Amino acid sequence: LRQKANFVILEGFLSELLHQDIKVNKILESESNQTDEDDKYNVVDLLCEDERGELIIIEIQFYSELDYFHRILYGISKVITEYMKEGDSYSKVKKVYSVNIVYFDLGHGDDYIYHGTTTFQGIHLNDELAFNSTQKKKFSKDTPGGIYPEIYLIKVNNFNDLAVSTLDEWVYFLKNTELPKNFKAKGLTQVEQHLNYEKMSTKEKSKYDEFIKSRLISKSMLETAIEESVEKTKIEAYHEKVDMILTLHQDGVGLSLLAKASKLTEEEVLTILRERGAE
Repeated sequence: LRQKANFVILEGFLSELLHQDIKVNKILESESNQTDEDDKYNVVDLLCEDERGELIIIEIQFYSELDYFHRILYGISKVITEYMKEGDSYSKVKKVYSVNIVYFDLGHGDDYIYHGTTTFQGIHLNDELAFNSTQKKKFSKDTPGGIYPEIYLIKVNNFNDLAVSTLDEWVYFLKNTELPKNFKAKGLTQVEQHLNYEKMSTKEKSKYDEFIKSRLISKSMLETAIEESVEKTKIEAYHEKVDMILTLHQDGVGLSLLAKASKLTEEEVLTILRERGAE
């Protein structure tokens, strides 16, 4: 996507996500998006500028990070300061969009796309603070939130593979690395043309294979974590039943009621009592 010939793919994805026509002017370099071949955690960190001069950070992350939200904030802050020239007025601060495509369970939420913005809400009147007429004309925005960073989180693994919108078609591709049927989303036609595996160079195939490997490892890690969590929950629930049975038994509750309360068979309850020496 750093190649200018493939800007149309990047523009298509961003246009579908941001719900506006995006034209990528150039790919930028900064301290925060240097590619390090030895850094397996930072797979892609792409920074581009659109024709309006606004900055867009695109990051693809496979491995879970507890402080990933902090990382997003740091990345936005660093990009803003890097592209401020000494002596510039604050009005020169660039609008930043942070687009994060994650292949792990980030935070607690069941949706697969989250959008974060900044608003200023009145504590007493519950009204939203807006720009005055002079500010609106100068900044071409209606509210302060229009100049503040916006964050998009795409939790790929939460997607159910039902592409009901053009943006869903992109998420389907990001999750399955294959194109959905009868796709209409901007940029996907070029994906089909430019990212055909058989037409890739040896170097491109190697990079693509590494991407697939990382995605599969990420999926396996998530499934393992879920299985371990389920098993832990089962064990904890069983121990709670044992404690309940022992307490009720000490209070003189009979076998049939113990079985009913614990949803176990009488034989299973007896086994527990024998093992704990409480029969």
